[in-house]
Amino acid sequence: MPIVYITRKAHFNAAHRLHNPAKSDEWNAEAYGKCNYPNWHGHNYEIEVTIAGEPDPDTGYVMDLGTLKDIMEEAVIEPCDHRNLNIDVDFLQGVIPSAENLTVAFWKQLEPRIRETGARLDSVKLWETPRNVAEYRGD
Repeated sequence: MPIVYITRKAHFNAAHRLHNPAKSDEWNAEAYGKCNYPNWHGHNYEIEVTIAGEPDPDTGYVMDLGTLKDIMEEAVIEPCDHRNLNIDVDFLQGVIPSAENLTVAFWKQLEPRIRETGARLDSVKLWETPRNVAEYRGD
């Protein structure tokens, strides 16, 4: 059977601050620039979750996209939307919320739920801006 890739896109808004507490304020200001402003800043994030698998012979689906939408909503969108990623999101505590780190954290939230359906998570892409994107494909 052929392997087919399906992707669901979603959107959320959130604030964050890039800051490494193990480093000096000067180091953080130099490393992160405007992203280190002490009073936070926000993004209109776009997330894409891609699933890989063989289409079911009965349904033709790799995975029901409605199910994927529900998983994304529960695992990522609801906990993060209109929140401060540094403060409000339990699974991001202690994580510097760069786009790179967020893709890994979101993978960890999504992968077990997707695996329970019998599907395989292929990638998580996160657009922080229309020009900046990070992608994680698992270990």
